[in-house]
Amino acid sequence: MLSAVDIEVLRALANPVRLGIVRRLAVEPDTCACDFTDEFSVSQPTISAHLKVLREAGLVRTRREGTTICYSLVPETLAGLANELHQLADLQELQKNQR
Repeated sequence: MLSAVDIEVLRALANPVRLGIVRRLAVEPDTCACDFTDEFSVSQPTISAHLKVLREAGLVRTRREGTTICYSLVPETLAGLANELHQLADLQELQKNQR
């Protein structure tokens, strides 16, 4: 069964901009928040709000470089969610095979 944490992670990922940020961080870790504004055509405050949601869900972590804040994924959070979803898929397959 999905935990409250998993549900918060899914809620965070349900937004297209946040999902896009996560996809970009998967290939480009340590990305500055300012680098997302052009890619998603939204304002810096909007990007900051999305990054806050992702951080609170445990999906991203921050690292400060002078005045710049860089964002990276938290692989353990994604792995935990992937594990839960895999278990759900296994249960579905088991149900299908018992018919």
